[in-house]
Amino acid sequence: MTGPTTTLSRERADLLESMRRHRSFLRFTVRDLTDEQARLRPTVSALYLGGLIKHVAATEASWVRFAEGGAEAMSRNWGPDAYMRHWHLQQGETLAGVLADYEAVALHTDEVVATIDLDADHALPEAPWFEPGARWSARRVFLHVIAETSQHAGHADILRESIDGQKTMG
Repeated sequence: MTGPTTTLSRERADLLESMRRHRSFLRFTVRDLTDEQARLRPTVSALYLGGLIKHVAATEASWVRFAEGGAEAMSRNWGPDAYMRHWHLQQGETLAGVLADYEAVALHTDEVVATIDLDADHALPEAPWFEPGARWSARRVFLHVIAETSQHAGHADILRESIDGQKTMG
């Protein structure tokens, strides 16, 4: 991420520490689970732990592409069925593989946080949930990734507790 003589600003260090903490909470929820347990849907929700982690990794990667290159870069690798594919483990995918992919995404994100102009901004893609013409800075993107990861770590904690009583924070 940074060389021996590179010093991160306090803001960048805070962003990285927050991202790492919430990623850690999310990863902690799947410790010692089998692939079968990671595919269980223990609540009425359609969410399950393996798919949730896969979604968080895909979403983080997408937002980092946005920070680097705007809406067009964000939508790369999104075909007609990509959204649902990002929520579900596909045939042959494993929890270990999804966690390894998430780690690779996290490493790239951390490199970008350490080096990008945090004030650089791009127009958001057109979507009903974004204000028309809105722009987000790289800083805002990373704050959004932290919020998304935190929210999904909470979902994951409930799912894990429903599977075997384990709690992320307990």
